[in-house]
Order: sequence, then C-alpha cells, then structure tokens
Amino acid sequence: MVRKGTARAETGQAGAGTAAGLRGELWTVGAAVSAVLYAALRAGWEQVGIWRPLSPFGDDLIVFTGWSAVRLCLAAAAVLTVTLAVRLRGPARWVPVVAAYAVGAALVASGALLLLDVVGVIFPGLGIPVFPLGVFSRAVCVTLGVLVLRAGRRYARRTGPGCAVCGRVARQPDAEPAAPPVIQAWGFAGAYAAVLGCLTRIGAQLSLELGGTGAPTPADGTAGTAGTAGTASQVVFEAGFLLAGTVLPLALVHRWGRVWPRWTPALAGRRVPRPLVLWPAAAVSCGLVAYFGVGLGQMVAERLAGRRPFAGGGGPELPEAFFWVAVPAYFVWGVGMAVAAVAYARATRASCGDCGG
Repeated sequence: MVRKGTARAETGQAGAGTAAGLRGELWTVGAAVSAVLYAALRAGWEQVGIWRPLSPFGDDLIVFTGWSAVRLCLAAAAVLTVTLAVRLRGPARWVPVVAAYAVGAALVASGALLLLDVVGVIFPGLGIPVFPLGVFSRAVCVTLGVLVLRAGRRYARRTGPGCAVCGRVARQPDAEPAAPPVIQAWGFAGAYAAVLGCLTRIGAQLSLELGGTGAPTPADGTAGTAGTAGTASQVVFEAGFLLAGTVLPLALVHRWGRVWPRWTPALAGRRVPRPLVLWPAAAVSCGLVAYFGVGLGQMVAERLAGRRPFAGGGGPELPEAFFWVAVPAYFVWGVGMAVAAVAYARATRASCGDCGG
C-alpha cells in the first residue's frame, strides 16, 4: 500500500490543502500586493522628487534606481502572480522559477546598502551615517526580494516530482532506510572558504597598517572597521567580525554547531537550537554576497572603462590593490558561508509533516 503522503508527492500536489500550503499562498499574495504598493510609492517619489541623501552615496538603492526600480517592482508583482495562477509542467515550469530568481536577486542586490544600515544601527560608534527613510526603503526592497525568491522555490516544488512542501521525493515503503543526514564535503569546502576569505580580508588590512597607509573606512566601499578608535562599538564590532568569519562558518559544519560540546555548562550534549546557527549565517552570507557582489561588479566595470575603482570615495586614498584583495575576499566569505549554511540546513531539517520524507 502506498502511503497517502507518498501519493500526494507523486502527483505533485502535496500540501495543496495543508496549513503550510495555505501559508505559502498567503505570503505570496502579500508579497504581490506589497510589490505594487512599493512601486506606487517609488513612482510618487519620482514624480514629486524625494529629498536626498538617502544613503552615504545619495540614492536609497543601487543597480536599479529611479524608474527602473519602479519597473522592477512591477515585474516582481507580475512574477508572483504567475507563480500563484499558472501551473506549468515539464521544462516550461522553469520559466517562472528562473524569472522569480532573477527578479528576487535583482531586488536584494538593489537594497545591498542595507548591510551598512545594519552595521551603523548596531554599532553607532563606528560613525556610519544612518538615513531612516533610506533604511525603510532598502528594508522593503530586500524583504520583497527574499519573498520573490521564496515564491520561486515554492513554485519549483509545487510543479516538480517531489513533495510540494519540502521538495523531497518520498521514499518507497520497501526501500532501505535513509542514512542519517550528514554535512557533505561541499559544505566543509564552503565553510573553510569563508574562513579563508575572512582571514584574507584581515591580512589586507594589516598590510595597510604595517605599510603606514591607514585602515580602510566604510566610505571606501568595504564596510571595514572604521570609526572612533578605542570606542566600545569598534571593539565589539571587531569581535563580532572575527566570530562571523571563523566560529560561525565552522559551527555550520562541525558537530559542536549541532550538539553543545562538553565544556558548555548545563548545555553539554543537548542540541543547539537550529535558528541560533542558521539564521545569523543566512543573514551574514546574504549581506556579504549582495553588498560585495555588487561592489565587485562595479570595480570590474570601472576598470574596464579605464577608471580607478572607488576613486574619490572619501577617507584616505587607499592603494587599488587593496580593493582587489579585500572586496573579492568578502565575496568569497559570503559565498562560502552560504554554501555551508545550505549544507547545515539540509543536515538539520526535520521530517516533512506532509510526506514524511
């Protein structure tokens, strides 16, 4: 006899009537409405002329700004509507998925300056200016992008051969029991690449300090450890910087990131709460990839145009070589962390309540 959950998974309709499926549809509807409202807000700004600056660089968004940002929001609303109303099968089902991923990534990249906002709010002593209206706009833009990406993933699951809730193909009743999930080798590679990226970034800054050039500042486009020397904010920021670049990625792939080690009083042997590791890793990796991915693209474009990257950005004039080491290092750090976070998520996910997979 085939289990009920298995039958639903085989027909691609798993979760169609479940609470999880209903919540997913409500989130998608809410995201589509939000995209239209945000597009209308931005259109109003363009008509009446919003006051600036909205960020240290003037505009609130990057990559897609002005009317192009309005069109991007309308594209997001259209893609979200398609994922709700259209059910394609076969190779054609990837068209809405790819469109959702492209639009979602564009929205997240456009709001990449949110990384500076977060650092500036948490560590006010670093001297990073915070523009409330700009922070609001970027937060909406990034959140909308994440929801579009989520809708694309959900659509791929609902139209694919596996469970519509978790995406996994249900195991046949007579099949061998599945092995306990473990961290795959690619997860370890991602984690140690993240550590290498962090240490490379630190090495680039040390080379500047030893050479007497001076430490980089956020205005130099690298969101470094600038600010008033000796302040509590800077000390805490640097400690968090090191933890996020060494301890956090390693926690994603080693056992002590899933089970508290012996030396932790009252917690030894207990499971580490999944969100305690996964959520910070996802936030850090997303911020680094978006902000420094855009920065790296701008550097390449500037160099191809025969101009020096980040020239006239304020602060001390730094060697161009510093940027070609620091910015790619940040990007590798973010990508490696993202890969390790995916491996951690796969190894620690619970059984699906819909198909049992």
